[in-house]
Amino acid sequence: MTNIESAQRAGAKADFDAIIIGAGFSGMYMLHSLRDKLDLNVTVFEAGDGVGGTWYWNRYPGARCDSDSYIYCYTFDKNLLQEWNWSERYPEQDGILRYLEHCAERFDLKPDIQFGKRVVEVLFDEDTELWTVRTDKGDAVTTRYVIPAVGALSTANVPPIEGLSSFKGKCYHTSRWPHDGVDFTAKRVGVIGTGATAVQAIPEIAQQAKHLTVFQRTPNFCVPARNGAVSIPRSPGRARPITTESGSASRIPSSGSS
Repeated sequence: MTNIESAQRAGAKADFDAIIIGAGFSGMYMLHSLRDKLDLNVTVFEAGDGVGGTWYWNRYPGARCDSDSYIYCYTFDKNLLQEWNWSERYPEQDGILRYLEHCAERFDLKPDIQFGKRVVEVLFDEDTELWTVRTDKGDAVTTRYVIPAVGALSTANVPPIEGLSSFKGKCYHTSRWPHDGVDFTAKRVGVIGTGATAVQAIPEIAQQAKHLTVFQRTPNFCVPARNGAVSIPRSPGRARPITTESGSASRIPSSGSS
């Protein structure tokens, strides 16, 4: 390659300034920041059919956040922070998904998110200094920057259990739960594991199943969640208490307070 050809390739125009992989909390915020604050040409590739990331995929019985709702949210927009009302101290999956859907509409994010497309390859060309991103739907686009926003919980861990492939019954993974739910009425159910997800799912499944067996390697220890409904009285210029049924309270400074 001649010096002229090399210079021409280095000046090649990209299809996008940045490509974000994933439309969960971080991917949505990156889109808002790069597009609306830096005026960059950005697109997001999302494997699911909607925003939410972890909260789009994980719909198992009892799924909820284990952080207080008033801190498990965006803080870059004061009006959004003050106007959104959480119903519980530890919000359920559907409540968090409603919040993220609201944010996507509020900041008009969806026109720049390509749903139903999983990124399968990312290659960097040192001559053009561009990334080529390919999806399972046949897209092949170039970009200056690639920002993976897939999080740590995006890949299901399916253990290589002997006989699993020949099991004749139904098998579900909590991170790929059917969106229309599962009816365990009159069923014999086995749950493998007693981690944070199982702690949430087991009590819910036990209420419906005819018989439930839990397989665990190491016993887990849990403390009471002290969850409850949230009541937020509005008073301009004053801190807003969040009070739960357990009697615990936290405070959010209202706009204008220090």
